[in-house]
Amino acid sequence: MRLLIVDDDKLVCESLRMIVEIGSRRDQQEAVEVVGIGHDGYAAMELYEKLRPDILLMDIRMDRMDGITAGKNILAKDPDARILYLTTFLDDEYILEALRIGAKGYLMKSSYDAVLPSLYAVQNGQRVFGDEIIEQIPRIIGSDSGTPATGGDAVDRLSAVLTPQEISLVEQVAEGKNNKEIAEALHFSEGTVRNYISTILEKLDLRDRTQLAVYYYKNRD
Repeated sequence: MRLLIVDDDKLVCESLRMIVEIGSRRDQQEAVEVVGIGHDGYAAMELYEKLRPDILLMDIRMDRMDGITAGKNILAKDPDARILYLTTFLDDEYILEALRIGAKGYLMKSSYDAVLPSLYAVQNGQRVFGDEIIEQIPRIIGSDSGTPATGGDAVDRLSAVLTPQEISLVEQVAEGKNNKEIAEALHFSEGTVRNYISTILEKLDLRDRTQLAVYYYKNRD
């Protein structure tokens, strides 16, 4: 995996390089090679164009140009770009913008141990958001819609595609519950929950449960 790291803190960049390169060798997973390091949004755009990495791991608040603006510009030229944000800021605006532009993930710097697994998840086509982010997505999207949401509206829109059981499961996913919690709530086995989720994602043409939760809340206004 070819990785580009962009952060205005040089020490953070070098720390991340060690974490992902040494970690991938230690865990005997696909090797991660840091092919470039930059320190602001302009560098992110220039290095991405030059190096075409598999994933861009980028901070948000940086001098000259922030990571969100750089991400928009990169994705405008390459919609398939995989951008994973790693930041100390849990701002609603940043999270919402990351979702809007199509970022593949949003992690907090307090979760360095999640960086390497998240890179592999993004490489495999998944979206990755830290637990703190997942908890905030329903409220953020609800407030952005401008009107209070009602569960019935979402059910009405989903009922044309999904069965009642599938809708019940989607509601559980949107509440942030894991497979075990959903299985207990709906009296299914965990295997059944996994199968349901796979079927639902296929029906709605979504990639993962994060997209499913976002889809549910976007259809509530």
